[in-house]
Amino acid sequence: MTEVSLIPAEAIQSKILWIRNQKVMLDRDLAQLYNVETKQLNQAVKRNSARFPEDFMFQLTKTETHELVTNCDRFMTLRHSTSFPFAFTEHGILMLSSVLNSERAVQVNIQIMRTFAKLRELMATHKNLKGKIEEMEKKYDYQFKAVFEAIKKLIDEPARRKRPIGFHVK
Repeated sequence: MTEVSLIPAEAIQSKILWIRNQKVMLDRDLAQLYNVETKQLNQAVKRNSARFPEDFMFQLTKTETHELVTNCDRFMTLRHSTSFPFAFTEHGILMLSSVLNSERAVQVNIQIMRTFAKLRELMATHKNLKGKIEEMEKKYDYQFKAVFEAIKKLIDEPARRKRPIGFHVK
């Protein structure tokens, strides 16, 4: 079977959120990508709850949901919802493909995993850049320190007494 790009990587990236210091996707976004109802997805997860420990999936608290609604316009429908959404980590998303036995789920999961891998690469690149920038700052801080010390010496030097111009008789 030839692999077809079902969903653009940018569409997946826009659905990845940073909650509890980890990258996650919400159940409603995953259901949309898998082309199933959120209720179906959550039922499949509940039937296979042993496959989803807390480090694979967790339910957002009232505070987290409120913060999400406040910060993102696309979650306005959650404002008056009685249930709080589930967040799936990368491992939880991997496990979903085994629970949702469909060809689309497998293909979408492959794309999601590639997107997570790209994000990891970007984060590693940013860490490397951050390290290089900090190294340059230290190097230049030392050089600028020497320049500032030289300037301070020039400023602090007492004014030399100038010899008066003209003839003086003693």
